[in-house]
Amino acid sequence: MIVRFVLAGLILAGCIGEVSMEDPDILDPEAIRPFTISVPDEVLADLQDRLERTRLPDEIPATGWDYGTNLAYLDELLEYWQEGFDWRVQERQLNQFDHFKTVIDGVDLHFVHQRSPDPDAVPLLLIHGWPGSIVEFTGIIGPLTQPEGDGEISFHIVAPSLPGFGFSGKPSERGYSPERMGGIFAGLMERLGYEHYGVQGGDWGGIIGRSLAGNYGDNVIGFHSNFILGGPVPGVNPNEGVTEEERELRAERGQAFAEGRAYQEIQGTKPQTLGFGLNDSPAGLASWIVEKFHGWSDNDGHVESAFTKDEILTNVTLYWVTESITSSTRIYYESRHTPASRPVQYVEVPTAGAIFPKEIIFTPRAWAEARYNIVRWTVMPRGGHFAALEEPELLVNDLRAFFRDIS
Repeated sequence: MIVRFVLAGLILAGCIGEVSMEDPDILDPEAIRPFTISVPDEVLADLQDRLERTRLPDEIPATGWDYGTNLAYLDELLEYWQEGFDWRVQERQLNQFDHFKTVIDGVDLHFVHQRSPDPDAVPLLLIHGWPGSIVEFTGIIGPLTQPEGDGEISFHIVAPSLPGFGFSGKPSERGYSPERMGGIFAGLMERLGYEHYGVQGGDWGGIIGRSLAGNYGDNVIGFHSNFILGGPVPGVNPNEGVTEEERELRAERGQAFAEGRAYQEIQGTKPQTLGFGLNDSPAGLASWIVEKFHGWSDNDGHVESAFTKDEILTNVTLYWVTESITSSTRIYYESRHTPASRPVQYVEVPTAGAIFPKEIIFTPRAWAEARYNIVRWTVMPRGGHFAALEEPELLVNDLRAFFRDIS
């Protein structure tokens, strides 16, 4: 009877995943269970069948990416997905990291927990965003866990898949807002035995990280973000303390993003409607995601000057095989429709801003300082929204410098 009750609870919470009745940890939802990525052959075969039957739309000639994803490039990407991309190779590379699952707040949370050989390493929580995943961190986890020399700082890395993303469970109730996810991640770090830790995040990871740093300041030793958000100080001239260069960059970034923000309205209001198409069509899913990789990265007009096809498709395939595109987009809806119970006015913990020039939004330092305890502000020479994937060395070096300075 107890086993049946626990199983029923996990199923209702969307947490059953890889757990079976033969697994003794089913009796303890708080257990930390080793996890291996292993996509069934039939899922990959179904993907191949759908790719074979793709029906592409027309396109006005010579419009490039102006109307959305470019037809010629998507056709090329889909052909490579079918004939050249090898998920099993990517799966093996991802499985080189130590993966786990544990149930927190009704979600069977997936995470990488990669410990440094240095027992005194700093625990560091890496939080991804949308349409990203833990795939973004594959180039920085190794370098961050390895000390570069005597006395050099290193990190014990914890990189979770957000609830509803990737190999994490899908919430089955309303309300999994960024604030709630911050609480889940605080619970994860506590369960792993990390009383004090750093946080790094971009995109939603930056928003979740801000909530974590603001509401769990006794635990967070420092917050590093490549997605600093903030508006002008109320009652103060918005240009006060803002340089001409910053005003120009903010205007340029706002103009660049002006015709690329419609996805926010769809995902923030009717994500389920969108999800039917993206969950059913690999071409649709790839088109929706690659447009963001093209528009939000520091590239020369060709997305592959910033990413390889394998990098793009590993991320897209992860969304496909986990059927998580619909549940992932709900974070936009929840952010709009779930009032914060503990709104953060100011982040007291030391904060670093890593400012990449092609980030979709630019916040001047003076505005950021009104919302964060900014102790480090690095204007990067290149890079865009997907910093960990685009410019891993720049991000790793800035993280090391920040946490070394505040240690």
